[in-house]
Amino acid sequence: MPSKVPYSLIDLLAHPSRPRRPAKIRCLKETSQLRPPIHSRLLSTSSRRLETSTTEQPRPRWSYTPERMTAPVTLKNRKPKNEFAVNESQEKLDAFYNKLLGDGGDKFLTDEVKWLAVTHKSFDQGRRGYNDRLAFLGKRIVNFQSSLHLLNRSDGTFYDPPDEYDREPFRHPGVDLLPRLTEENRLRITSKLRIATFAQNCGLADVLRWKPRKVENLYGSGADQALAQALYAIVGAVALQRGGEVAVRIVKDRILGQIDFS
Repeated sequence: MPSKVPYSLIDLLAHPSRPRRPAKIRCLKETSQLRPPIHSRLLSTSSRRLETSTTEQPRPRWSYTPERMTAPVTLKNRKPKNEFAVNESQEKLDAFYNKLLGDGGDKFLTDEVKWLAVTHKSFDQGRRGYNDRLAFLGKRIVNFQSSLHLLNRSDGTFYDPPDEYDREPFRHPGVDLLPRLTEENRLRITSKLRIATFAQNCGLADVLRWKPRKVENLYGSGADQALAQALYAIVGAVALQRGGEVAVRIVKDRILGQIDFS
């Protein structure tokens, strides 16, 4: 049986001028000696990252859209008629908080939370954060305090509706005020339109960050919903950062105490 000649030997006889494999390995050894060790390269890379992270000042989260959440190409053409300018001034935002919460109201929350509370999810497609969760908590607080407000009113505004069959209901001091806690009576205080009107009178519309569907029709685009939600979000933010006692006092004195129930 004929023996098989190694392929490397045939290649050597056919091309005697081609560099040999040992020479190639020797070149690799020489280049590897010139390159720094792997651990030194890793340390140098991490040190460069540490230098850039320490030298660059982090930008506030509310002031820009994250680069990785921005598409390289815009699929929709921008329409100048639908452009809606929002507030970007920190001084204007602080002035609104002072008007709503009283003197020193701009110190109740951090800058990041102050911007988050007035940011609707329609603004920048929610890429800078939005106030849905804060509004959920704040609305629960406002609704509970409005129910207590109905029970404590003594001006005779709310009364039991007369019974059409002249029946005499059960009377007891502990339950006599329960008929006031109807949905109709509660909506007289916390209806979306009433809360939005109060928020607009406080100047919330000037600092609210949102994107209406139709710039020429803000009410049809849901302006009342965005205003009411932002007001609830401010209450929720105060409750989380300053405590429930401070939030309840603000709801009683600064919101329910100034809403016109007529």
